[in-house]
Amino acid sequence: MGKFEVKTRKNGEFQFNLKAGNGQVILSSEGYTTKANCLNGVESVKKNAQDDNKFDRKTSTNGKHYLNLKATNGQIIGTSEMYESASGMENGIESVKKNAPDATVEEIA
Repeated sequence: MGKFEVKTRKNGEFQFNLKAGNGQVILSSEGYTTKANCLNGVESVKKNAQDDNKFDRKTSTNGKHYLNLKATNGQIIGTSEMYESASGMENGIESVKKNAPDATVEEIA
């Protein structure tokens, strides 16, 4: 089962990572100024992860593939790691869909 890890960055901002059951990070957030906003981001991922249309499939300038998960308002709420192939990215999307809805939330000190 997946989990969201919420932590404080060195600059004081809050960030979450969605991890798959094997501990691999499959989605990371931007920095949030408050923990409440970060937790709202977690809820937004849980809600939007089931809608394939919310996944923006991208290719970086170096040819690697990645995804952005967008909220209903179009704002990016999470970004994946870089994948070597489009099929790897699609597997990442499936992992987000599978893990996000029931993921627990854990605060990391």
